Amino acid sequence: MPLNVAIRKTFETAERRFTLDIAFSANTQRLVLFGPSGAGKSLTLQAIAGLLRPDEGTITLHGTTLFDSAVGIDQKPQARKIAYLFQDYALFPHLNVRQNIGFGLHRGWLNPRARGAHTEVDYWLDALELRGVAGNHPAQLSGGQKQRVALARALVSQPRLLLLDEPFSALDSQLRQRMRRELSDLQTRLDIPMVLITHDPDDVAAFGDQVVQISDGRGREDHPFTGYARSEASPR
Repeated sequence: MPLNVAIRKTFETAERRFTLDIAFSANTQRLVLFGPSGAGKSLTLQAIAGLLRPDEGTITLHGTTLFDSAVGIDQKPQARKIAYLFQDYALFPHLNVRQNIGFGLHRGWLNPRARGAHTEVDYWLDALELRGVAGNHPAQLSGGQKQRVALARALVSQPRLLLLDEPFSALDSQLRQRMRRELSDLQTRLDIPMVLITHDPDDVAAFGDQVVQISDGRGREDHPFTGYARSEASPR
């Protein structure tokens, strides 16, 4: 995953001034941004996705410039072909599982009555074992099922990069371990590069092939991460 990030962004309020000053180069298929809440991890992810415009700097992915303040390049989020899995999954409550996964592939998917089959949607229903709940709405799903639906919706568009914002924080301990294994197996099978942000050392142990530690808006790159022993959930 040739991802290069070197950005700076300052936020000012009456109470606080916060500067995000991050620089790293990722060459593995799994990168973890690790640090406490409020350190700037989500802001970094948003900048990569194109949801946040840095004040200055550059972001490149696979040799393509996504952002360059010096020459005025700022690709729109859709053009970047990056999938973003939000912490709360952000599923549409009025759409069923099939429609949530297919949202964006067809204009008609916004219509709750749309029931048409779609090859890509069917593939992900089977790949993530969601066929049995394809007609269910988010309120009828377990935490693990919601995460798999969100993953399927993120991957159905065949992104070049998958961004995950604290993907296991809303799950209980036992389900977290299982979902780590499932996500690890899925990522290995698909060979899609991913950037995961977390404050949980167990996530680092499972996915931290390369780690950038972030604190107070600044990033420090570690090769490899040795602050915590790898857990049993880690496949490698």
